[in-house]
Amino acid sequence: MLVEFGKTRVLCAASVTEEVPRWRRGSGLGWVTAEYAMLPRATNTRNDRESVKGRIGGRTHEISRLVGRSLRACVDYKALGENTIVIDCDVLQADGGTRTAAVTGGYVALADAIDWLRKRGKLKGSPLVASVAACLRRDRQRRAEARPLLRGGLDGRDRHERGLHRDRGTSWRSRATAEGEPFSRALLTTCSTWARPAAPS
Repeated sequence: MLVEFGKTRVLCAASVTEEVPRWRRGSGLGWVTAEYAMLPRATNTRNDRESVKGRIGGRTHEISRLVGRSLRACVDYKALGENTIVIDCDVLQADGGTRTAAVTGGYVALADAIDWLRKRGKLKGSPLVASVAACLRRDRQRRAEARPLLRGGLDGRDRHERGLHRDRGTSWRSRATAEGEPFSRALLTTCSTWARPAAPS
């Protein structure tokens, strides 16, 4: 599936294998993992492919782990059975918020893959026990007055808060960054509150 957050576009695809990694075999439990990558021209200037460099960058590793952990939090491994679902998230165009787009699009791809397995009678139950969405809220300084706004582009001095929110009003990750000026606790609380409606219910 193709997810678009503003000018950011991420292609998320799910692949299903009717087996699990060697360390998981015989357990009766499934596995979900994710991989994240950016195309060379996803940004304004071309970046070399990491496969050509011969090593995966730290940012790529960190985002892949983030997406994988976020999706695994929604899955009942026993109900999934000994099946593996790999979510590939490829950034076609980056204008900020690529990891949040990858988490949200990855969840939709995961749900499609689970539905595909269910229709073929490959599941022991209902593996999806929750839903997840990620969002990025940014407030930009306007005439010395800060106010929360939806995610903007990559330019400018701003402050933003990134959150992962599950359904039922729970969260398990929130990260805030200030550029130019620090933000108040009240502004952080406001951004987090604004982010919650983006999570599925």
